[in-house]
Amino acid sequence: MTLIEPILSGQPLLDEIAAARPAPGQVALWWLGQSGYVFKTASALFYVDLYLSEHLTAKYADTEKPHIRMTRAPLRGADLAGVEWVFASHKHSDHLDPGTLPGLFATSPEARLVLPLSAVEHAVGLGLDRARLLPTPGDETLRLGPLTVHVIPSIHPGLECPPEEGYAALGFIFEVDGVRLYHSGDTIVFDGLAGYLRRWQPDIAFLPINGTDERRRRLGVPPNMSAAEAVALAREVGVPLVIPHHYDMFTFNTLDVAEFAALARSAGQPYRVLRCGERFIWPSMED
Repeated sequence: MTLIEPILSGQPLLDEIAAARPAPGQVALWWLGQSGYVFKTASALFYVDLYLSEHLTAKYADTEKPHIRMTRAPLRGADLAGVEWVFASHKHSDHLDPGTLPGLFATSPEARLVLPLSAVEHAVGLGLDRARLLPTPGDETLRLGPLTVHVIPSIHPGLECPPEEGYAALGFIFEVDGVRLYHSGDTIVFDGLAGYLRRWQPDIAFLPINGTDERRRRLGVPPNMSAAEAVALAREVGVPLVIPHHYDMFTFNTLDVAEFAALARSAGQPYRVLRCGERFIWPSMED
C-alpha cells in the first residue's frame, strides 16, 4: 500500500520545532503518528509515546495480525538531539519503542525517560540505561524543571502488573507555562477518569479513538476508547479541545478519523484533527 506522507519530516521538521517560539500561555505541538507528540511551550520541550520505527512491522510480519504501517515515520529516534524529557505511557512498543528510544538516548545523552514503574525492567532489557529512567507508579505529581506532571492511571485491559508496582498504563496531565495538556496513552473510559480530568481541567485532551471489535478481541488486541466514547468523555468533562490519536498507523487496528470528526461536530465538541508532521499552535494569536 502507499504510505501516507507526513506534512513535514526530516530536517525541515526538526528546524520547524527548533524555530518555534510559543508565548506564555501557548503550546506548539506536532503529531508524529499513533500516540506520539512533540510539545513545546515558552520554557519546555518534551516528547510523549514516540513510535518512529518499523519494529512492530518486522515483529508481526508472519502472524495473523501483521502490523502494516499506514503512515511514514516523519523522524527517527536518532534524529532527536538535545532532548531532555521523554514520556512513555506503557510498555507496548508503539509507545515505548525499541526502534526509537535507544537511538534517541544515544544522540541525547541528557535525556530522561518517565515511564511506569512496572516497565523499568522491560526498558532496561531494551538497552536503556537504568540511571536515565524515572519510574512512577502513578497517582502522583512530578516536578521536572518547568514541568508539573500529574500522573494518573490509564486502564488498558490485558496489561496489568503487581499492585506494589502501581499502574501498568499511565496518563499524563502536563502543566506548564499556563497550559494544561492531558495525554491519555492507551485507555478505555473507566470509573474515575472523568473525575481526574475535572480536577485538573486540561485545555486540550489527546484521546485514542480506535476502540475495538470482535476481530481484534479474537486477536488479543487490547481495547481503547472508541471515537464515540472519546467525544462523550470530552463533553462530560467540558474539555475545550480534543485531539484524537491512535489511528492511521496499522491497517489492522485503526479507524477512519472522519467518523470521529462527524461525531464531534454533531455533539458540539471542539476538536482538531492533525496530519502527521503538522504543527498546531494553541491558542492561535487570532483566538
